[in-house]
Amino acid sequence: MAPQPHETIWNLTNAVVASSALHTVAELGVADQIGDEPVSSKDLAAACEVEAEALDRVLCLLAANGVFERRGDGYQHTDASRLLRTDHAMSMREFARMMGLPVMRSSFDRLDHSVRTGRPSIELVAGAGLWPYLESHPEDAEIFGRAMTSKAAGDTAAVLRAYDFSRFDTIADIGGGRGHLLRAVLDAVPAAEGILVDLPDVIASLDVGRDRMTTRAADFFVDPLPTADAYLLMEVLHDWPDAETAAILGAVRRAASPGARVLIIENVLVDAGADRRGHTLDVIMLAITGGRERTGDELAELLQGAGFSSSTVIETGGPLRIVEAVV
Repeated sequence: MAPQPHETIWNLTNAVVASSALHTVAELGVADQIGDEPVSSKDLAAACEVEAEALDRVLCLLAANGVFERRGDGYQHTDASRLLRTDHAMSMREFARMMGLPVMRSSFDRLDHSVRTGRPSIELVAGAGLWPYLESHPEDAEIFGRAMTSKAAGDTAAVLRAYDFSRFDTIADIGGGRGHLLRAVLDAVPAAEGILVDLPDVIASLDVGRDRMTTRAADFFVDPLPTADAYLLMEVLHDWPDAETAAILGAVRRAASPGARVLIIENVLVDAGADRRGHTLDVIMLAITGGRERTGDELAELLQGAGFSSSTVIETGGPLRIVEAVV
């Protein structure tokens, strides 16, 4: 049964409480202390060096939301809480930690600034914005990098199922971070070569000199990009306003040979209908990066302006869609 109107407002008003509980438990590493059997809240508190009754109350709230399950005086895993384990193949722990960072939470506290001005509210918290902030806060930057990698892990399989990468000999991943997507593509296409492109400090922190993957340190606003048959842009363009997005696409267009493809992989908004995940991301971009989520038509207009001849939206079966454009 749908909630009553007053319950809808109550739930949204207090959503911050459950998310704060999740951030806290992820930061403490509580899920790592639970294996295949229930563990008492007292033992969990001792392992995490916190107060037992307080932790129990927080875990009760999370269990009511499907994260952990209460068994007697202890807690066991649900499918959701297992994703908070550090060793899970699709761990979301770092993503929860990232969204709980003070710079993030304080930015959302000032969302009214973004609504009044159209500017990211993080500027009130971190001055120059997210990217300079991360450059000067390496611990937070490490959490951010791991969060981006883990968040994408669950979407990569759907992307690989939805698109045939075997037609390409050389694939460049632009702003590809730690190379998680490109490595998965190369594993699926043994004949292809890959080029991972990101900022110098990101490339310098990596050890990806593995079979068929090379790296290129570059700022896509300044440096020329490599020539390739396909260009991957996974959750890159949504970080930027339209002018900067056009500049990124222009850099790809200048590097690409005739017939090359650019593949924009993002939470492309549906032109009609509600998209709770997409619109949540859109407001995150508003407050944190100054970017935005876009519809297929909006991306098509930017692609056309950058010199691409056509674009197609491809469903993946997951929350992300692929916009394919041709040089």
